[in-house]
Amino acid sequence: MVLFKNFKNIFSISELRRKILYTLGVLVVYRLGSFIPVIGVNLFLLRDYMERASGVGGLLGYLDIFSGGSLRQCTLFALGISPYITASIMMQLLSMIIPSLEQLAKEGDYGRRIINQYTRYLTLGLSVFYSLTYAALLESQGLVLTPGLGFKLTFVVSLTVGALFVMWLGEQLSLYGIGVNGSSLIIFAGIVARLPKDIAQTGRLVSIGTVG
Repeated sequence: MVLFKNFKNIFSISELRRKILYTLGVLVVYRLGSFIPVIGVNLFLLRDYMERASGVGGLLGYLDIFSGGSLRQCTLFALGISPYITASIMMQLLSMIIPSLEQLAKEGDYGRRIINQYTRYLTLGLSVFYSLTYAALLESQGLVLTPGLGFKLTFVVSLTVGALFVMWLGEQLSLYGIGVNGSSLIIFAGIVARLPKDIAQTGRLVSIGTVG
């Protein structure tokens, strides 16, 4: 009863209510983008390939957890927030190695804005690299309907734009959301989105005796 009353009081505060609704709205947009497939990929063969528990298929299956299933479905948000997270970590490390970046980090808000801009540029570069690598893997495994330059160009542009849009959503959540780091919230939403399917799959494996 007390928990219900406290939960009800949350929505009586207009500012908090606005932030909660804004956060939910952004997460809905993120999940919608996770269902828009990229043109040119044989999704049935891709899902079968991702089911393999070893080698590259197992690695992609692991990365698929953090994209909320978008990598398996090869959607616009297949890369998720991963390029931005990687770029942020790289910039933090470079800020401790490169004197000019270290000086920027000590210049307060101005320095942080410049470093954030560098992080966005690095995210763009990483997104292009990841997309090209993913496209080459798909073609090498025969998972592409029409291989060639046209597919690579469409694929790279689609996934790169999707990754940059997810990065922007994360930044908006950090600025106008409920006060939680936007990137972390997007990762959390992706993992939670897979829970029902994973629970059902585990139950099925238990029922047929594969899992004790």
